[in-house]
Amino acid sequence: MTTATPRRPPHEPHGPHGPHGPHGLRDFYEDPAVPVASGTPRSLRQARMLAEALGPATSGPRTVLDIGCGDGTAAATAAPLLAGHRIVGVDWSQDALRRAHARLPYAVRGELTDGGLPFGSATADAVLFSEVVEHLVDPDAALDELHRVLRPGGHLMLSTPNLAAWYNRALLLAGVQPVFSEVSLRAIHGRPGKEVVGHLRLYTARALREFVTASGFEVVRLRGAPFHGVPRPLRPLDRLACRAPSVASILLLHARRT
Repeated sequence: MTTATPRRPPHEPHGPHGPHGPHGLRDFYEDPAVPVASGTPRSLRQARMLAEALGPATSGPRTVLDIGCGDGTAAATAAPLLAGHRIVGVDWSQDALRRAHARLPYAVRGELTDGGLPFGSATADAVLFSEVVEHLVDPDAALDELHRVLRPGGHLMLSTPNLAAWYNRALLLAGVQPVFSEVSLRAIHGRPGKEVVGHLRLYTARALREFVTASGFEVVRLRGAPFHGVPRPLRPLDRLACRAPSVASILLLHARRT
């Protein structure tokens, strides 16, 4: 089983050797070999949730910021379901933005730290924050910045791997490191999978709800999504687990700015 593939975190993380050191997180995420796309099933489920929340664009387009857009794959997947709305991809990685420009009409450089995002306060109607929060050194500051750019009542669509996924519960009982967790940026140790993707934070459904609520949001709904790295024979079970978000592979959270 492989781990969740990230999209570029829209900040400049500092590693033990500084922002430009040989083993710094900045260098890790600028490495083109590090995957930047997430699974299509997750992207589609999240896009459907957002389309339902925003409604049709008949009363005018809404502005959706895809924070940490990576190569733009997730936003491009969502675009047909958000027809008429304006999707803006945001990332700090120039390499990712070059690829995103091929898929998105709007893609700009921005960071969650060091000056914040290049948008005024209360100017966005919705934020997509997909497979990003688990990569952040300071997720509290990130949620504060998302709260700032969203208008009152604006929508936050956040997705992240579930520490308490059904298979992780079994792995922990067996004394095995859970999927999605990492102890090194150089290699996988003690858990299934082959890809190192730089996860720093992991959430259960309860922890994610509490964290988002404490950051000034009201949780509207929490759903589950399947994980593309689950071995094929186990995928029907993984899809079944989505009915109970607390044991699903991926957590899809919809919250509104209070």
